[in-house]
Order: sequence, then structure tokens, then C-alpha cells
Amino acid sequence: MAIQVSREEELCERLKVLGYALQNRIRIYGEEFDLTSNPMADGQGFAIEAVSRKSGLSRKLPIPLSILQMVRNNLAASGRNAA
Repeated sequence: MAIQVSREEELCERLKVLGYALQNRIRIYGEEFDLTSNPMADGQGFAIEAVSRKSGLSRKLPIPLSILQMVRNNLAASGRNAA
């Protein structure tokens, strides 16, 4: 019997493939960050925990809605539902 993967889990897996994954470095909102978590649902969308390379402060960063919409569209096109 196949294990059912939730829509949120599938979306998070796709976000990791795009680079929003633990120990990656990204540039978002005009600043560079080292990611300290994988993507997670946060009640208002999806977010990642990161440390600013500039200030050294830890922050919870929302993943841009345009990225989420792109992933949802790709999942829908492949016949899967997205959160």
C-alpha cells in the first residue's frame, strides 16, 4: 500500500528542490541568508528559518507568493494537488 503524501509535504519537497533547503545559501529580499531549516507551513503560507549573512541575526522568512504560485501550478499541471 502506498504512503499518502500530504499536499503541504509535496509543496515543501518541491521548494527544497528549488533551493529552499537546510544548509543552502539564498539571496532573498535583497539580502543573503544561510538557511537553518527546510520549508514549513506557518499558518500564513510557507516559511524558512535563516541567518542573515550581513547581521548574523536569525529570522523566519516567508517564501514569496510568486514562488508558491509557480510550485502550485507545476503540481496541478502534473496532476497533483497543492496546498
